[in-house]
Amino acid sequence: MPDDSNLVLKPLPLQAESPAIVLASRSSARRSLLESAGVRADYRSADVDEHAIRDDARARGMAPGQTALELARAKARAVSVDRGAIVIGADQMLSCEGAWFDKPESLDRARQQLRMLRGRPHVLHTAVVMLRDGVEVWRHVACPVLHMRVFSDSFLERYLAIEGDAILSCVGCYRLEGMGIHLFSRVEGEHSAIMGLPLLAVLQALRAQHIILQ
Repeated sequence: MPDDSNLVLKPLPLQAESPAIVLASRSSARRSLLESAGVRADYRSADVDEHAIRDDARARGMAPGQTALELARAKARAVSVDRGAIVIGADQMLSCEGAWFDKPESLDRARQQLRMLRGRPHVLHTAVVMLRDGVEVWRHVACPVLHMRVFSDSFLERYLAIEGDAILSCVGCYRLEGMGIHLFSRVEGEHSAIMGLPLLAVLQALRAQHIILQ
């Protein structure tokens, strides 16, 4: 029997053939968000000194959201792309009652951070910058608020044992798409922004650039 699979009409994509989209991040969560929305992109690591950028921002008295934008902008500028390509840089800062939190260097530091955040709300300042030919064409900061519940020390130790080093790449020491959801009593804001990329705003920006259909 002949194969007629090629005769089936395939849906046209929402995305234009050009220009290319490059995400200046190797984050699996951000990649998953774009792919789930049917956005085709290249994914490239951005080599920037994040600690130096944060230290400079603190010295200049910048707010966490502004600092997240500086980090996102630096990442977008750090990758090499072809002319006309759209480059998306993204980063997050976590603040809690005026204190900034960075990605933990060890599980001991993650334990300390989670104890400090326990029972308190914190803000994830999720920044995105879009460049085209080196010119910033769009920027955005989403600020979801997460309320961490009062959990027991025994829960904390079990959580750390289960998650292990996987949480060391997360500024809040949790992956909300996994076991990290157990840490919270309430979450305010777009889920994708918590994951690292405010997808609704990004898609609107891509529409404004005529890269995906209006």
